[in-house]
Amino acid sequence: MEQEPFAKSTRERSLLEVVLLILAAALILSVVILSLVPPTSKDELVHHLAVPKLYLKHGGMYEIPFMPFSYYPMNLDLLYLIPLYFGNDIVPKFIHFSFALLTAWLIFRYLRRRTGLVYALFGVVFFLSIPIIVKLSITAYIDLGVLFFSFASLLLLMKWTEYGFKRKFLILSGLMAGLAMGTKYNALVTTALLTLFVPFLYARQGKGNFSRSALHGLLFLWVALLVFSPWMGRNYAWKQNPIYPLFDRVFNPPRSGETEKAVSQTSHIRPGPGIFVIREGIYHEAWWEIALVPIRIFFQGQDGSPKHFDGKLNPFLLLFSFFAFWRMKEAEKGVRNEKKAMLAFAFLFFAIAFFTSDLRIRYIAPIIPVLVVLSVLGVQTLHEAIGKGAPGRGKTVASTVLWIALAFTLAYNARYVAAQFKEVEPFGYLAGSVSREDYLERHRPEYAAMRFINHHLPLDARVMMIFMGDRGYYCDREYVFGEALLGTLFRQSRLPEDIRAGLQRKKITHLLIHDSFFQRWARENLSDAELSTLGEFFRKYATILFHNSEFYVLGLQNPRD
Repeated sequence: MEQEPFAKSTRERSLLEVVLLILAAALILSVVILSLVPPTSKDELVHHLAVPKLYLKHGGMYEIPFMPFSYYPMNLDLLYLIPLYFGNDIVPKFIHFSFALLTAWLIFRYLRRRTGLVYALFGVVFFLSIPIIVKLSITAYIDLGVLFFSFASLLLLMKWTEYGFKRKFLILSGLMAGLAMGTKYNALVTTALLTLFVPFLYARQGKGNFSRSALHGLLFLWVALLVFSPWMGRNYAWKQNPIYPLFDRVFNPPRSGETEKAVSQTSHIRPGPGIFVIREGIYHEAWWEIALVPIRIFFQGQDGSPKHFDGKLNPFLLLFSFFAFWRMKEAEKGVRNEKKAMLAFAFLFFAIAFFTSDLRIRYIAPIIPVLVVLSVLGVQTLHEAIGKGAPGRGKTVASTVLWIALAFTLAYNARYVAAQFKEVEPFGYLAGSVSREDYLERHRPEYAAMRFINHHLPLDARVMMIFMGDRGYYCDREYVFGEALLGTLFRQSRLPEDIRAGLQRKKITHLLIHDSFFQRWARENLSDAELSTLGEFFRKYATILFHNSEFYVLGLQNPRD
């Protein structure tokens, strides 16, 4: 039976529904406006648009050895091929945003069935306005796809238990888990957790012995791996590792006599340091600060700051979730079990991400819709508890405090949305007063050098990018990343001719250098003799074709006397 303690009368409920619908529409409109500008976010230019663009240029999918991230699964990136084929790099943002809308629809359906219309609409507005969701919605990333497929898989698994373990729901859940893995590797965690959930949920209902329960888990896993298998097959054919570059030493152990350095020459393939090493050694945090990360991540997030989790959540996402488990005995058995399943998924997913990586909010994206659902259920619990209280001043105060908290929750998100308009600056571009090239030069300082390369270098030029952050999307000439070669070419070469010969072997015709980063690297890593050799190389073999305050385009040529 639907309960709506948000309001006392049908008229008040209708008004709340209208207000929430207006907020949802305004939010969607805001995301649309913020998305109608050229892509400038890092991973768009490094990976999610850059790799599909190279595939289009090449005429199909091919191996790109200097890009370790080109071996990642690419379900969403392949969708971006379609608008890129027609020369449009803004539509991919809307493809990505569509998965936020699909997730909001799943949240709405679940909450509408378990609570009521007002709660469901509040859940939609809350989810779509969470800062990290807004940020992802206006970029051509892939995290919203992982979030949708993972959440759909979890909901289908809960539906499997609710409807008497009908096999179709288990198969559909495995299908969604497979699509999640085919979108981003961190969904391997989703599949691993849900594979363990399946036999547990089945056995908990007393439906079979251990063998029968395990068989259901194996069926789920088999379906998920079947859907994921095209990406595993591709990587095994290229690298003899189905999930390359993850666990590469497991699939390709060093041969006898090989050194660690010979096995892997890029940091992308090496296991990264754990969160304790990073936060203590790099960020200089005390043990208690590290221990509080699971709470701090909801309060201290900042865009673009790895120390502050490279994203922003809403504190009430954590606070309201706690109340979902208050007065649990009063809830229906099915709802209690679903709350426990969602809590277990969120907790275990977060714990795995916490202990295995330098934690970023995007890495835990699959738990966000779960926390939104729990938050709304927590709000419902609070409203019902207040409604059942005895009339009086205490009840009025409690109700007022809750309304203020709900208003502050949405205001917190609205403030972030407003800040995005200041950061993205869409109106000048949309009005036509700022051209595409001027907009890109304003928001991507390296774009002027890219434009020079596209307009002035020969079509057969091959550019080595050095300390450019791997942002190659706007470069229309063939390019490679140069950081992996710095050690051998610029540090270990005894003569400038050695550096030139090494570049010739790689067929490099031009260099694009972020000067301040390169200068700092050279000062910190090269001896005086090596610096002298490097300087002599630039004097003899390099010609400055373009430069501004930070970026140089150098042409390589024969030695000058």
